[in-house]
Amino acid sequence: MSISASVVKELRERTGAGMMECKSALVEAKGDVEAALEILRTKGQAKADKKASRIAAEGRVEVALSADGKTGAIIEVNCETDFVARDESFLAFTRAAVDLALARLPADTGALLALPCDSGTLEDRRQQLVAKIGENITVRRFELVKGSGHLGAYVHGGRIGVVVDVAGGDDELRRDLAMHVAATKPRCVSPDDVPADDLARERRILTEQASQEGKSADITAKMVEGRLRKYLNEVTLLGQPFVKDPDISVAKLVQSRNATVVRFVRIEVGEGIEKKTANLAEEVRAQLEAHT
Repeated sequence: MSISASVVKELRERTGAGMMECKSALVEAKGDVEAALEILRTKGQAKADKKASRIAAEGRVEVALSADGKTGAIIEVNCETDFVARDESFLAFTRAAVDLALARLPADTGALLALPCDSGTLEDRRQQLVAKIGENITVRRFELVKGSGHLGAYVHGGRIGVVVDVAGGDDELRRDLAMHVAATKPRCVSPDDVPADDLARERRILTEQASQEGKSADITAKMVEGRLRKYLNEVTLLGQPFVKDPDISVAKLVQSRNATVVRFVRIEVGEGIEKKTANLAEEVRAQLEAHT
């Protein structure tokens, strides 16, 4: 049967699928746009399932804050290549996902994906994007932050996102602290937040190292305590030198501004994912093959 170009265009705009895919679906659906849309969704599900086992270690981090600065959402959405991580359709999906998380405060990623989005759910939109782009795309994780004070946020290059909860201070301080966390990757706010097991392990390692230096027990104990303090300053936000002025610590900075850091959340794209290495030529070839 004859399918008009305007109908094909309408279906392409609604789904983002290729022209021939849209035309084929419309022929199968005998020109019924809604039926063709369902066909494309079904095929998109099949494509998504097929690609689901492929490693998605690239992607983007996005942050959204409520108008009153009291609630925030930070999300990581993954894809397979940095080409797709810069694709506008992928970026739009990531922004939609974080905005939806902030608006509806879902309990987990499953609940987030089940939320209504456009004419279906966020999961439907994800599957359509997989079908359109040709890569595995996953909503890996998100975190909601309910501020005890006011929230500040910073995203570096789309790959590192930070939300800080600060009581007191101002917007400039909150942004500076978020930028600092992005740059230095502290593990905790203060030494009191370091897990006891981690502290005991570090103390044991430092004790073994110091005991090999042939000092007396008293001197060894002092060496261990001094090195432990140095370690705690390195891994905790308040103990670190402030990146914009290394002559002062973050603790002194926030104290001078009558502020207190309550908590922070830092997410970096691909943390903990074992990524398959590939050279540029291989990535380009894979990208081209995905669209043929």
